[in-house]
Amino acid sequence: MNAIISASELESDLAGENPPVLLDIRWQLSTAKAAGAPAFDGRAEYEKGHVPGAVFVDLDADLAGSAGSAGRHPLPDLERFGAVMRAAGVSADRDVIVYDGGQGWAAARAWWLLRWTGHPSVRVLDGGLGAWSGPLTAGDERPEAGGSFVPEANTTDLLDADAAAALARSGLLLDARAAERYRGDVEPIDRVGGHIPGAVSAPTTENVTADGTFRPAEDLAARFNSLGASGTSEVGVYCGSGVSGAHEVLALAVAGIPASLYVGSWSEWSSDASRPVAKGPDPQ
Repeated sequence: MNAIISASELESDLAGENPPVLLDIRWQLSTAKAAGAPAFDGRAEYEKGHVPGAVFVDLDADLAGSAGSAGRHPLPDLERFGAVMRAAGVSADRDVIVYDGGQGWAAARAWWLLRWTGHPSVRVLDGGLGAWSGPLTAGDERPEAGGSFVPEANTTDLLDADAAAALARSGLLLDARAAERYRGDVEPIDRVGGHIPGAVSAPTTENVTADGTFRPAEDLAARFNSLGASGTSEVGVYCGSGVSGAHEVLALAVAGIPASLYVGSWSEWSSDASRPVAKGPDPQ
C-alpha cells in the first residue's frame, strides 16, 4: 500500500462505506518556550478547525515517552499508546489516515509508530491540512465506539545508538536534520553540534516541494540513490529526536526503499559525552 494519500483521495475515502480513522497530529518543533514565549499549542489549533471526524493526538504526550537520557522523544509506553489509539477509534481492520499542519513530520511519527507496532494500513495526508480544501469542523471530537488496536513492539526497523554507529560503517545512515546542524555550525537544542561519524547529510526538507507535498517517487529514488541507497545495503535514518527522521523514513518508503529509524537520534547520541562526534560536511 502507498504510504501517502492525496486530499482528493481522502475525500473520496471519507465518503465511502467504510471511512478511515482520521488522526490530527498538529505539532511544531519550537525553541520558543526556552526563549520565554508561549509554545505551539497543537490542540488549540485542532479545536479551531480540523478535517471532520479527525481526533487530536498529542505527539509529546501520546507518541513519545518522557524526555531524558534516551532522547527528547523516546518510544512511548506501549500500553498508553495503545489506549490512546483505541480511544481514537483505531482498529487493525480499519484504514488510518494521519495528518498535521503541513510540515508532515508529526504525521510521519504517528505513521511510523503505528506501522512499527503492527498496524497494516496507515497513510499520511500528503501536504497535510493545507492540502485539504473541504470543510473544517471546530471543537473536539471523539468516536462513538473505541477501537481494538493492540500495539506490539518488534525488533525490526528500529536502531539503537550502537546499531546506528555500526550501520554508519556497514551500510547507509542518513542524517535528516538541516545541513548546518549536521556540520555542527549551529546547535540550538542539543548539548553539542555535529553528526554521528560516517552518517551522510540528507535534510528531510529536500524531500518535499514548495507546497509541502512529496516529490515524485522517481525523484526521491534518484535522490537517495545518489546518497548511497544502492538497493543492496541497509539504510537507517536519524534526526534530532526521531520526528523529522520518521518523515525521511516515509520519503524513503514513497521511493520504495525500506529503512530503519534511530528513535533516540542526536538528542540521545549527543547526551553521552563518551560518544564520538564528527563535524563539518564530510561524513567522517
